[in-house]
Amino acid sequence: MGDVAKDLTAGTVGGAAQLIVGHPFDTIKVKLQSQPTPLPGQLPKYSGAIDAVKQTVAAEGPGGLYKGMGAPLATVAAFNAVLFTVRGQMEALLRSHPGATLTINQQVVCGAGAGVAVSFLACPTELIKCRLQAQSVLAGTGTAAVAVKYGGPMDVARQVLKSEGGVKGLFKGLVPTMAREVPGNAAMFGVYEALKRLLAGGTDTSGLGRGSLMLAGGVAGAAFWLMVYPTDVVKSVIQVDDYKNPKFSGSIDAFRRISAFEGIKGLYKGFGPAMARSVPANAACFLAYEMTRSALG
Repeated sequence: MGDVAKDLTAGTVGGAAQLIVGHPFDTIKVKLQSQPTPLPGQLPKYSGAIDAVKQTVAAEGPGGLYKGMGAPLATVAAFNAVLFTVRGQMEALLRSHPGATLTINQQVVCGAGAGVAVSFLACPTELIKCRLQAQSVLAGTGTAAVAVKYGGPMDVARQVLKSEGGVKGLFKGLVPTMAREVPGNAAMFGVYEALKRLLAGGTDTSGLGRGSLMLAGGVAGAAFWLMVYPTDVVKSVIQVDDYKNPKFSGSIDAFRRISAFEGIKGLYKGFGPAMARSVPANAACFLAYEMTRSALG
């Protein structure tokens, strides 16, 4: 089996592990990000992450924490296959000779390149996921954003294609998606490789155990969100914004208005669940990837 096929297979397995572990955390993150700013004297729908979990389970059952999982599950193979394969091909391109060890800076470049590629898959997938996760938050606010109700991932896609400009509508939020994926993946893969070498005491990391791989993967995932979280908040509000009566004119406008009305705190809504998700989800992803890649030879 060639390197591309190995990366495709291992990336798929890693992505599935990441999704299963991390999706409930992601649901709470999006709910907190997309809840409307309360009027003066009113309380927000959710007081925090724990409250969001309680209300979601009470209203929708445990399955509510996995709402919107269909879209990323359907594309997890393609997303992670592209991420790890493009990264692997960039590693091959940057090597001075076959088998040469790349520097950490070169690993950062590989991560950034992979981030560019996956942005085009992440954007429509995230739009569908965010619409499904956020609709229960927006319900009852009296805004135009709640006029559309979605029955599932395919229903979101159909309605967006029909009433939001066709295929272009599915790529709403591409700019902030790319602004998240490029620096985020650059940081994640750079930190992952640097920590593996630190734990191994050198550039040969082939002897690292599962615990070390999980530690490196978990910290790398945290590095992703520390680098780009405000960008993710902007992406989420842009993607759930109403098409006919938009609240924001674009990413810069969203950033400015959130900062003006909610302060820096508004750009970190849902940060707790995101970080709580990133460590176990990415630990599972990288461990599954490394084990599968090793098993394939």
